[in-house]
Amino acid sequence: MDQQILSSAKAWASNSYFDEESRNEIQTLIDNNDEKELTERFYKNLEFGTGGMRSIRGAGLNRINHYTVRKASQALCNEVIRVGKEKNKDVLKIAISYDSRIWSRELAEEAACVFAGNGVHAYIYERLNPVALLSFSVRHHDADAGVMVTASHNPPEYNGFKVYWSDGAQVTPPNDKNIINNYNSIEDFSTIKFLPLEEAQKAGLIHWVGTDVEDKYYEAILSKVVNPQLCKEKGNDLKIVYTPIHGTGLIPCTRALKDMGMENVLVVEEQAQPDGTFPTVSSPNPENPSALKMAVDLMNQENGDIVMGSDPDTDRLGVALKHNGEVVYINGNQIGILMLHYVISTLKANGQLPTNPYFVKTIVTTPLQEKIASHFGVETENTLTGFKWICGLMNKIETEQPERNFIFGTEESFGYLPNEFVRDKDGVHSVTLMAEIALHYKTQGLNLVEALDKIYEEFGFSNETLLNLVYQGKEGAEKIGRIMELFRSMNTGTFAGLEVDYLEDYQAQKAVSFTSDKTWKLDLPQSNVLGFNFENGDKIYLRPSGTEPKIKFYIMIQENEGSLEEKKKKAMAKTDEILNFIKEQADKA
Repeated sequence: MDQQILSSAKAWASNSYFDEESRNEIQTLIDNNDEKELTERFYKNLEFGTGGMRSIRGAGLNRINHYTVRKASQALCNEVIRVGKEKNKDVLKIAISYDSRIWSRELAEEAACVFAGNGVHAYIYERLNPVALLSFSVRHHDADAGVMVTASHNPPEYNGFKVYWSDGAQVTPPNDKNIINNYNSIEDFSTIKFLPLEEAQKAGLIHWVGTDVEDKYYEAILSKVVNPQLCKEKGNDLKIVYTPIHGTGLIPCTRALKDMGMENVLVVEEQAQPDGTFPTVSSPNPENPSALKMAVDLMNQENGDIVMGSDPDTDRLGVALKHNGEVVYINGNQIGILMLHYVISTLKANGQLPTNPYFVKTIVTTPLQEKIASHFGVETENTLTGFKWICGLMNKIETEQPERNFIFGTEESFGYLPNEFVRDKDGVHSVTLMAEIALHYKTQGLNLVEALDKIYEEFGFSNETLLNLVYQGKEGAEKIGRIMELFRSMNTGTFAGLEVDYLEDYQAQKAVSFTSDKTWKLDLPQSNVLGFNFENGDKIYLRPSGTEPKIKFYIMIQENEGSLEEKKKKAMAKTDEILNFIKEQADKA
């Protein structure tokens, strides 16, 4: 066994700062000479990435636990205090929320106690709440930062720590880099400031956030209903099947639907209550059809119109429905297309589209949305993958170009923001908006698949496919690095036999044309992302995931010639060829 790893493990097992259970967990691994597990837990410190950290729960330096969360909380506090001094702020505040995962409440309280130990006021929800309500709380309380304890849609053994800044969005440069540096500089856990919960409450440094703040959020959601009259008059004509998949969504989503007049909602009872073991699914990810199986079964039994499911922290939305007797799962790009088209076309038709409207999407989200937006006079802003960049750009525009009006934010991975008072994916508002859209089309005798086809007929067909290649642990991380370098070295101007127009390398922050001798600078922040852009408008992007042990390939095919059926067949055939090519190349790396 690597002696450095063994030494780190023994240091943990013998350190009286850690509780007995944590020490014994590591000592047992040492006694059993479990080299593989000790390596995974101690070959590095758990990395604090640009948005926070996420990992399997357990004792050790490379695991999420009470102590690594304390370390992250101290790192955040140090940056909040530094900025607070620059602004001469007397009272510093950090808002906290947490999901249904194992340890989420406890880790949220650990964070609050570290904040209190540093003299920073913690505003923590009395009950678990979604990401959107954390962002809303940051802004409502005029807080200096926020923390969401969640691992989003990861398997049950995971938890995580997401960091937000004073604007309510996930932290971005330079604050994220400063927090990372703070985190990496803490070598001795005992130096972390910590005030036990009872003492912190007596000192007035812990504030429990109740339903009054939640009510203000629901009022704001209600104000954004696009066609309130339709929902009030015909809301119960739509039979909705909803599942929170054991997460935070039950109360928020059913409350928001009821407020807008949509009470014909069937909840999957077996998945209604929060449960961090997620006993009815292999993974609580509404992107996966398997996670929506019980909801689909209920739809079939009760003749429901639409299935909607949200993940544990209710920032993602999955959708399913029946079409020609078959169950169809709408992908993240398609949901975004439906939402964007409905919002801007309805506002435009009603004369309610504001001046200088714009929407934000990521570079790996379907270009078809740009065509739709342009048709209705809405400008498109593209940014890097992730809502931290969507909302970061939104905040920048709000500050520097206040005359522009935000309409919508979307990414392909089932995340949407239809409002300006939250600064992250809002799964609650996404549920209400998708219900409104389904009702709108039902009154026209259409389901969502038929509605999509209408959009494709007008704007052209797009087919988006996401390929995830998973490589676990230290060896997996090295494999992902080799795959990225293999594709980065493909500078011949062809990809899977297709002619490449230009290659974007966001790590080098430049693009290179293969049809001319031109190169140009990419204005977006540096990131390990490659983009192959083809002469016919097709695009392929690849990047390592920032939160999971996988590399992602985003394949976006555009077809504009022939009938809709012919366009679909050509797109599928081309996608299959590209998928086979990518897998062959990845195997070589």
